[in-house]
Amino acid sequence: MGSELIIVPIIFGAIFGVFYLYFSTRNKERLALIEKGADASIFVRGRGNLGTAPIWKVFILNLALLLIGIGLGTFIAAILENYTSLEEGPLYVGSIFLMAGSGLFTGFYITKNLDKE
Repeated sequence: MGSELIIVPIIFGAIFGVFYLYFSTRNKERLALIEKGADASIFVRGRGNLGTAPIWKVFILNLALLLIGIGLGTFIAAILENYTSLEEGPLYVGSIFLMAGSGLFTGFYITKNLDKE
């Protein structure tokens, strides 16, 4: 009963710790680069880069390929269930994850090609 009172502060503490480490490390890296005389333009990332695809295109592409992979995995599992004697549960789960992963993998390579153009 008392475990809820302990878990919530631990979760918030972990989230705070991750952000604190991220921002303090970034600050220390920037200070070290400034001491060495590095150009300040390296801190502005993503602004003015003409070689990268917009984030909404990448998100839509990966979401579409993920949903196509899930649909294709369900379809392949239904075909395998009808024509083989494999169990239904692991067959659906395995084929959905396999095809969704391959869809995201394909999306990664398509996104890489979008960045090149």
